[in-house]
Amino acid sequence: MALSVVVPVYNGAATIGDLVRALRALEIEGGLEIVLVVDGSPDNSLDVCKMLAVAPGAPVTVLSLSRNFGEHNAVMAGLSRARGDYVITMDDDLQNPPEEVRRLFEHARDGKYDAVYTYYEKKEHAAWRNIGSRFTNWCADRLIDKPPGLYLSSFRCISGFVRERITATYEGPYPYIDGLVFQVTQNVGRMQVSHLPRAEGHSNYTLRRLVRLWLAMFLNFSVMPLRLATLLGLGVGGLGTLAAAFTIIEAIISDKAPQGWASLMVAVLVLTGVQLVVLGMIGEYLGRMFLAVNRKPQYLVREIFWRGANGLDVERPKVDTRAAGQPYRGRIPTVARTWPNQAWTQSRRQL
Repeated sequence: MALSVVVPVYNGAATIGDLVRALRALEIEGGLEIVLVVDGSPDNSLDVCKMLAVAPGAPVTVLSLSRNFGEHNAVMAGLSRARGDYVITMDDDLQNPPEEVRRLFEHARDGKYDAVYTYYEKKEHAAWRNIGSRFTNWCADRLIDKPPGLYLSSFRCISGFVRERITATYEGPYPYIDGLVFQVTQNVGRMQVSHLPRAEGHSNYTLRRLVRLWLAMFLNFSVMPLRLATLLGLGVGGLGTLAAAFTIIEAIISDKAPQGWASLMVAVLVLTGVQLVVLGMIGEYLGRMFLAVNRKPQYLVREIFWRGANGLDVERPKVDTRAAGQPYRGRIPTVARTWPNQAWTQSRRQL
């Protein structure tokens, strides 16, 4: 399979049919498959996707997650099931024209890129979302190993090499696809595409979900926040030292007692606020580590559907298998459990 298209589906019953039909109409050299990940959608998206799976055309695999895990978690589930030499991820709202899929795939393949990100001349989003996107990209330039100026879009193409690495190495409950991609490669391209107004409904990204996504990037893939907290503490401590020296000098050279109850209270409140912010940041890091250690699932697959010889086939993955979701508690190889092992002992004897 040359190309897999992974689409997370949430409240997409009205648009996913048009998207799949448009994708099936594309002529992709080497073949195309479509992976639809129904992320606990409250509408009838799952029923629509199951009907699309049995319809003629390019093969469609439908993953039904046990609940809503979030877009990046759903994309990780789709990537784990994809088989193509290249994988394109896109939303289900038809704001990215399906006709651009072939051009994006060929740009990545012919340019031998590990990843290609799209950017837009004009984004058909609300103004507050565009401002949030610019702020997120500004932070990403400084927090993750991203090429400067590269716009991070959910309409992206990655190679099979990158897909295999990020799905095999990351099991945490807070994935951030772009951070994982840049941990693997810097061979990244960009391509301008069109961005259309939303065909149906409204965006599923609320302010709360956007903040959660930003925190996943801000905390999960960089220790820069902790370094900033250290610098902030040093800066505030330096100001406090200067203020203390000024107060002592004033008390020595002046006949009046130092004044400033109000300024003292302001200083106390500022210092207390800084301490609470830093403690909250450290607590967020520890909380995420706690959830990862306790194996909070990245996603859980309830059922998998595809077109079989006699209609719709269904698989219900067994518990604690890679098909069922992440994290996967695989057995540790015997050689890794025992030390010194036989090979190590033999090498010692030869020495």
